[in-house]
Amino acid sequence: MAAMAAAALRSRGGPFRWRARVSPAGCGRGAVRAAAAGPRDYDLLVIGGGSGGLACAKEAAQLGRSVAVVDYVDPSPQGTSWGLGGTCVNVGCIPKKLMHQAALLGGLLRDAEHYGWGVAQRIPHDWKKLAEAVQNHVKSLNWGHRVQLQDRKVKYLNVKASFVSAHTVRGVTKAGKETLLSADHIVIATGGRPKYPMHVKGALEHGITSDDLFWLKESPGRTLVVGASYVALECAGFLTGLGLDATVMMRSVPLRGFDQQMAALVTEHMASHGTRFLRGCTPSHVRKLPDGRLQVTWEDLGCSREDTDTFDTVLWAIGRAPQTRSLDLERAGVLLSPDSQKVLVDARDATSVPHIYAIGDVAEGRPELTPTAIMAGRLLAQRLFGGSSDLMDYDNVPTTVFTPLEYGCVGLSEEEAVARHGQEHVEVYHAHYKPLEFTVPQRDASQCYIKMVCLREPPQPVLGLHFLGPSAGEVTQGFALGIKCGASYAQVMRTVGIHPTCAEEVAKLRISKRSGLDPTVTGC
Repeated sequence: MAAMAAAALRSRGGPFRWRARVSPAGCGRGAVRAAAAGPRDYDLLVIGGGSGGLACAKEAAQLGRSVAVVDYVDPSPQGTSWGLGGTCVNVGCIPKKLMHQAALLGGLLRDAEHYGWGVAQRIPHDWKKLAEAVQNHVKSLNWGHRVQLQDRKVKYLNVKASFVSAHTVRGVTKAGKETLLSADHIVIATGGRPKYPMHVKGALEHGITSDDLFWLKESPGRTLVVGASYVALECAGFLTGLGLDATVMMRSVPLRGFDQQMAALVTEHMASHGTRFLRGCTPSHVRKLPDGRLQVTWEDLGCSREDTDTFDTVLWAIGRAPQTRSLDLERAGVLLSPDSQKVLVDARDATSVPHIYAIGDVAEGRPELTPTAIMAGRLLAQRLFGGSSDLMDYDNVPTTVFTPLEYGCVGLSEEEAVARHGQEHVEVYHAHYKPLEFTVPQRDASQCYIKMVCLREPPQPVLGLHFLGPSAGEVTQGFALGIKCGASYAQVMRTVGIHPTCAEEVAKLRISKRSGLDPTVTGC
């Protein structure tokens, strides 16, 4: 039935037209019937206190509606939990970027001597001090979200939610106390959590994920990062930058879904700066040794042999699973994708039940990015309560992978452009460049690279931009606006660059791949 619903949704391009029959089960049936029959508690109930859910709740409250947010964090298998704010604030973007910055500062300290600063040759890093600073900042953000909800008169409940009917949700506190909440509209914004490889012996008992890494009190030491996602590469990158021994074990390609030429350059740079890569390998067993270290056994798929090594920490970064299992969505008639277990939604973010919506990472077919969840949440509230008809546009959403050499992109990868338009209709302009900041310390700039993917036919609309280099996020953000507005290659070439910057190299992309000419920038 879920597959049929998804097919119907795609064919219509609009909301579901039907609802499953719902039969509330379990305790509290009388209360559920009473809630359904009489006035409901809230105009809007948001399940999930992450970026998207909070944005939706606050926007609805600003529009004068009664709103409640329920949020509950199940501790990780290692016992880590956190406060209000979701993945981004607690175990994602924010702590990741701060630790990435700490690693970048280590590189700048090494450069400083070349710029005339008398810096000691060997400066040790203090993980405990960094972790404490990061965790204190995160806690301040948790408190800030609580205050913002209070200021907007949004009711916040720290309870674990599950549906008992299409309009009613049961919340259970940590102590087991139950409460029933009813609302005219309900938004599911529960996000996702890291996956564990359950087929690997000892994975759950001895491994950690990004849910735990940022809350470690002591240094993770020699770390094996299993996975090739952006989470895997970002974590391995800043661990290496902090002076730790980091190894990435990947079964197949890095950064699947991103431009693969850029992904290869990202890993090349990481390898040249100390991160070890085990390619074509898959772990089978993690065993704790008497001295507390972890012995990992894996299979090298290329030569069909088994190998082992020991680490202080094993970090699983093999993907994320949507938080839908505990919601009892079937009681409300909400359908899930049978493959991903994410919530099926239409262009209005509506589920198979018209007054129940899903936004952010938990929704099928949406980018797992904080800014998209925030904007989707705000737009949803405006449609529900502000008379708006604006839909979230998921095309040309920019993002950045915060590896040691940052990778920013917006639009189509080269592979996607060719698949969609054909090789003969695609023109790629590219350049290898050297940031001015790299010249004095004589840093290797082999992987600093930009490419712009365009349609070949004039005026050559820009289909995608890919930037590998310092401050990639800052560079990509500005060009993303132009691409969102339909910029052409000719318009970008008429844009005056700011000199001397890395961003100006985008406006100087004169060499096409088709020409076969050397794309290395040799001067101003």
